[in-house]
Amino acid sequence: MWRRNQNTVSFQAGKSLGPVAHTVLVALMLAVLGLIYLTQITKTSTYGYEINELETKQEELLTKKQDLEVENAKLQALERVQQSDVAKALDTPSTVEYTN
Repeated sequence: MWRRNQNTVSFQAGKSLGPVAHTVLVALMLAVLGLIYLTQITKTSTYGYEINELETKQEELLTKKQDLEVENAKLQALERVQQSDVAKALDTPSTVEYTN
């Protein structure tokens, strides 16, 4: 007859692992975790290199932009001088003499 709060089916494991098998399984799991860790670190360092390259390129482009802004300002200044009323009122010399 069955009693209350008692299992009606008993389970018995067919085979159990020995201490060597447990050690091998633990070592295998640690190796897998180590490989996962290494792949994550490699991805992180790869992203770090890409970020450094992009930052270098950004600095180069900013320098080029500043150079172009300076050149643009020079060209606009020359154009303004040539278009000014004072420059238009000037006469070109008919002859030029150089002294030694």
